[in-house]
Amino acid sequence: MKTYKEINEKIRKGEAVVVTAEEIIDIVEEKGTKRAAKEVDVVTTGTFAPMCSSGAFINFKNSTPKIRAQKVWLNGVNTYAGLAATDVYLGATELPDEDLLNKVFPGSFKYGGGHVLEDLVAGRHIKLRAISYGTDCYPKREIETVIDIKSVNQAILTNPRNAYQNYNVAINKYSERTIYTYMGILRSKIGNANYCSAGQLSPLLNDPFYKTIGIGTKIFLGGGEGFVYWEGTQHNPSVKRGTNGVVRAPAGTLAVVGDLKQMSPEWLKGTSITGYGVTLTIGIGIPIPILSEDIVKYTAVKDKDIYTQIVDYSKDYPNGVNKSYGEVNYKQLRDGYIEIEGKQVPTGALSSYKKAREIAEILKNKIKKGRFELTKPVKSLSSGE
Repeated sequence: MKTYKEINEKIRKGEAVVVTAEEIIDIVEEKGTKRAAKEVDVVTTGTFAPMCSSGAFINFKNSTPKIRAQKVWLNGVNTYAGLAATDVYLGATELPDEDLLNKVFPGSFKYGGGHVLEDLVAGRHIKLRAISYGTDCYPKREIETVIDIKSVNQAILTNPRNAYQNYNVAINKYSERTIYTYMGILRSKIGNANYCSAGQLSPLLNDPFYKTIGIGTKIFLGGGEGFVYWEGTQHNPSVKRGTNGVVRAPAGTLAVVGDLKQMSPEWLKGTSITGYGVTLTIGIGIPIPILSEDIVKYTAVKDKDIYTQIVDYSKDYPNGVNKSYGEVNYKQLRDGYIEIEGKQVPTGALSSYKKAREIAEILKNKIKKGRFELTKPVKSLSSGE
């Protein structure tokens, strides 16, 4: 029905009809998919959640005389320096050498790679320490200095796995004690259930077969602009799907990249997870061009029609046992209670639906004002169709 070129021309003229993934639901209910597909040009999505497989390549200015950095710490947090003289990769889950980890259980994990990235984006000073074995061309063996986001040459957020398409609901079924996981604190005897998804607002749940989201797609990333550069690690589109095409378990993922210097600490936050470690909570928003009636149908998916699996994190998950203790939908999860084995169990979200809604709205306004055009993917992700 439409092309990327036609939609971008309407965006440049300020004529594009842009709505969020929440708003399209009511439009489709009122007008039907055919009319909605004709009238709407873009649907915006959003998610704001912890995304562990994240980090940044940072190139800092060299010293005089020069150093070929062998090991580098930023605010005491280890980086990977096996790249070149002053290139490092800082992972979101990396920790300082002196962290007590879980020696005093549960560990608090107050500071790590994700917090350094937030501090950088916020313009704060970062202490850099580097050591080297010394060479003829890079004779210096050690430096200590201060950097910030303006003084580094480049800071490139490069995340191998973000924006998971659906995810488990985590419970503690077998342990007699409270357990501490990357899905949060789980009380014994199925005392609570934690989930992590924006459901009907989440990007890949609005494009279940990756018809518009692929390599080269421009996105909202951490408050700036970014791109999908590959399928994410653990990308697995071949899980079971509902009759609506939506996956019913963790499936697709995205590898994303963007300029850290454009980003905001509001949408890129270091996060501590008690008893587990540190991570980075990231805001991602992806526009979906309405190219056909099929696509608008997918974007009108509702929380009540998106199902996921209940998984035990006390015994099954640690031991690689693939077992579900039931399916629930995101309307049930967001209502605050689900039923597991005849018991009413309170739910909690690691992701923020409120923030996901804000991201979809920000992206919508950028597109309507002609400040964000769409890019056609150069290569699609494997779809699972």
